[in-house]
Amino acid sequence: MFANHMFGLLYHPREEWDQIKRERPGSITQVFVRNLLFLALIPPVSLLIGTTQMGWSIAGGDVVKLTMSSAIPMAVAFYFALLVGVAFVSYCTFWMERTFGVSASFERCLIFTIYTSTPMFLSGFIGLVPILWLDVLVVLAAASYSIYLLYSGIPIFMDIPEERGFIFASSIVTVGLCALVGCMAITVILWGMGIAPSFIG
Repeated sequence: MFANHMFGLLYHPREEWDQIKRERPGSITQVFVRNLLFLALIPPVSLLIGTTQMGWSIAGGDVVKLTMSSAIPMAVAFYFALLVGVAFVSYCTFWMERTFGVSASFERCLIFTIYTSTPMFLSGFIGLVPILWLDVLVVLAAASYSIYLLYSGIPIFMDIPEERGFIFASSIVTVGLCALVGCMAITVILWGMGIAPSFIG
């Protein structure tokens, strides 16, 4: 069902959002286990394989590889950061949903966040070929489509007028950007403490 909805969101997002809205999302545990836990594995596992086996190249030139001993902790941390990030954005969506006077449900907000972020999770497969410029292009394209799903889905999924939906969606994008900046800041702090990647060369 999840895969069917994702293909539907690709070809006819507005009609698909309406179908998703009518479904019962299930419990938080079901949503996490059924969708998010496996989906969030794609970027860290792909990057783990790509950076340790294929090697990293900034411009398609010199290739360097991460040691497995430094790549595994980074992949694990990345995985949990993705889970926490989705949960955080979902909670903020839930909080804003109540502020906008919509019938609030954290489970619904969680499933909405998962669907809108799925293109970005799937773009993680490009980490198997860790060429920086290519990875950036693919991730930017996926992020653009996720933002499109967000703006097109909010009015339908939350059943609010499009003008309010635009403000709602813009608020969620702001929260997502803040979460991204926070992750980057934590990464810089950890690297400053000596927890940095080790390269084979």
